Amino acid sequence: MLVLASVGGAGAADCVLEPQGEGRVASVIDARSFRLEDGREVRLAGIERAGAERASGRAALSAIAGGRDVTLHGEEDTPDRYGRQAAFVFAAGSDHSVQTELLRRGEALVSSDIAEKNCVSALAMAEAGARDAKLGIWAESTAIKNAESSGDILAAIGHFTVVEGRVLSVRRAGAITYLNFGRNWTRDFAATISRRIMPAFESAGLGPKSLENRRIRVRGIVSSRGGPRIELFRVGQIEVLGGK
Repeated sequence: MLVLASVGGAGAADCVLEPQGEGRVASVIDARSFRLEDGREVRLAGIERAGAERASGRAALSAIAGGRDVTLHGEEDTPDRYGRQAAFVFAAGSDHSVQTELLRRGEALVSSDIAEKNCVSALAMAEAGARDAKLGIWAESTAIKNAESSGDILAAIGHFTVVEGRVLSVRRAGAITYLNFGRNWTRDFAATISRRIMPAFESAGLGPKSLENRRIRVRGIVSSRGGPRIELFRVGQIEVLGGK
């Protein structure tokens, strides 16, 4: 896994994965999925919607892929439990994935479940460009939650959210390590890492102690265990923002 902060360089190839079918988009279901004319439902891999459903996200997907011939790429074409095929999607005549185009417009967030190097690079750069230009969701001051504002983060429970702040302390309790962004452990925001996946973070140079007093950006689904929490399953959920 790669850390988003390590991505750089212009002109990175978009997601180069095995072809997994093709078809024509018949209808757009929401900001992250559509139905092909043959009835297959496709979910866009590698991205997440930001918070609650945005009408502009669905409109953007319709503008990019609606009624167009598309090719599907991925590691496999097995449908998920809802019958949807997760894939990176390319509209006919485009060298960039639909995901990249949505990110460029600020209508999606990069997910954390991507392993393929070119995908990580292309998607991360597209998101960063929109963020720097304050396009789409990035025009809103609440697009990135302040780790010190627990109430704002709690309002996003159940949603994929980006939170930014300084890690004030690192604490281990049983099999869980807490990256604490506040001094009240039961009320303030924290990111958690389980013991079983800790080796992956340490191998990537992201051992918890190395993050203490560092500004980082984390992304994931917000839950509540006293205070707001984001559980870190993958290295790609952490982005180191600068020095101490």
